[in-house]
Amino acid sequence: MFLKRLERGFESVLWNIRFVTLIAVIASLIGSFALFYVAILDVGQLFVELSHYTDGSLGAAAHDAIHLRIITSVAEFVDGFLFALVLLIFAFGIYELFISKIEAAERSEVAKRILLIRSLDDLKERLAKVIFLILVVRYFESAIHRPVQSALDLLYLAVGIVLIAVGLYLTKPKPEPEFDATIPLSRH
Repeated sequence: MFLKRLERGFESVLWNIRFVTLIAVIASLIGSFALFYVAILDVGQLFVELSHYTDGSLGAAAHDAIHLRIITSVAEFVDGFLFALVLLIFAFGIYELFISKIEAAERSEVAKRILLIRSLDDLKERLAKVIFLILVVRYFESAIHRPVQSALDLLYLAVGIVLIAVGLYLTKPKPEPEFDATIPLSRH
């Protein structure tokens, strides 16, 4: 009798320890909001660069430098928003897996496409896709700033682009196999 109560008490404490994951949820939300804020500031910086881009008194080299900064600014704010989304998806996923289903998300059509997390594999898959996009943007930023000075540099750039294409192909959703009711499932 005493051991059974002790067991139930221990299991209750063990089960309620899952609420420590709220720390990760809250920290992820704070980080996500911070990155959204930084990305919005980066969008503001883009407008500053755009105002200089239309200056007719600039020489060709200065115009090209501003053009490169504009492209970099766009890549940076896209990168910031994507990373903010990673943290947001992580927060939703951890909350749904360890604490409770988000009832508002259960009724939402949008949530069914992006936020409902049924397992750690679901969470991992969603995070991996967004992280892959971040890596693609980072490669793009790096490729912009790396001058092509030889055929080998051009080959490296091409190999990187091919690897990204392969990665995109491998991460695309796989179609569900169709079930053909005319084919018997087993032969007895």
